[in-house]
Amino acid sequence: MNLIRGATAVTVLGLFLTLADQGPGVAVAAPAHTPVFSARDSADQGISLPRPAGRYTVGRQTLHLTDHRRRDPWVPSAHRELMVSMHYPARAGRSAPVAYMTEEEARLLLEARGLAGVVPAATVSGVRTHARADARPAQGRFPLVLLSPGFSMPRTTLTTLANDLASRGYVVAAVDHAYESVGTSFPGGRMLTCLACERVATDEERAQVAVDRARDLSFVIDQLSTLRAPSGMSHGQEILLPYARMVDSRRIAVVGHSIGGAAAAAVMLRDERVRAGVNLDGNFFVPSPGTGLGGRPFMMIGASATHSPGSPESDWRKAWAHIDGWKRWLTVAGAEHFTFTDLPVLAQRLGLADPAAPISGERSWQLTRDCPAAFLDRHLRGLARPLLDGPSADRPEIAFHEV
Repeated sequence: MNLIRGATAVTVLGLFLTLADQGPGVAVAAPAHTPVFSARDSADQGISLPRPAGRYTVGRQTLHLTDHRRRDPWVPSAHRELMVSMHYPARAGRSAPVAYMTEEEARLLLEARGLAGVVPAATVSGVRTHARADARPAQGRFPLVLLSPGFSMPRTTLTTLANDLASRGYVVAAVDHAYESVGTSFPGGRMLTCLACERVATDEERAQVAVDRARDLSFVIDQLSTLRAPSGMSHGQEILLPYARMVDSRRIAVVGHSIGGAAAAAVMLRDERVRAGVNLDGNFFVPSPGTGLGGRPFMMIGASATHSPGSPESDWRKAWAHIDGWKRWLTVAGAEHFTFTDLPVLAQRLGLADPAAPISGERSWQLTRDCPAAFLDRHLRGLARPLLDGPSADRPEIAFHEV
């Protein structure tokens, strides 16, 4: 693989690190195409995601869910559709490794930044993950973690976190919300692009996006945690049943990046099944952020430049005052908005550097992995995790705030 450096590297970095973040029903479930590696892909070993830290093999299946009781907020003539990547603890086997995204999704991601022809779409789509397609689920019941990406960003940009959590013994559902990413593949050869990006400009509109996403996430929880008996089920329900058997519905959390972080708080406000939430560098966009959590734990972790107590554009100070349970407000020195996604580590593995974010891609990933994992272990598993007790010498970038 040829790495792109020099003047072109600065341009390419715009793709990875400056993509702008604008700011119960009846399901029809179907297995969607999960791209796997071809022989051609396997010959190119240049780019891969970081290896998960846990002991489990990671399986992945892609689901298409349709909520026939809701209309889509962006296309009212259609029912609300979601694409969900299920990452789960799996048994070891020989199933094929899963590709990062489809080539068409990669092409649209590049095109959205004016980089068509600069980075081959196959380079991005062919990034190697550590998940295996349709691997047999491990035995047992596991906590469920839902992931919601930033506005305009596909769910694939949270793949490294999803893989790592699944390897640690969590069932992870990464959700793409229809018409809210630059390009997401849906069944029937459809590519849904970001209609919402053209219509959302104010904080009130962003808050409504978070509310709609909260409904999406509750719907996903319904489908993954309530199926019990195999008799009389539709084909789609049979597909969901293995996850229903794996999920411990008493232990559910939501982690979101940017506006997905606002959705994490919004779903906790409406759905008591969600026991804990994490906001990765996102504003809340509501007048009284952090209210209504009912004593459930919530963590905010973001870039120190934009989410420290004195940051004028952040609403985290208000949220901190309203969160009434266990809480943490962490900032990371040298981080920027996309530090908490796959993008910095991918950029670094392409041989790029970002002068606006002094923290390296590898370090970005380590902190993004360790903090949410410690939070989830503590609140969904009751495990002691000193990382969240206060500053430590081995993580000097992390500051704890209580103002």
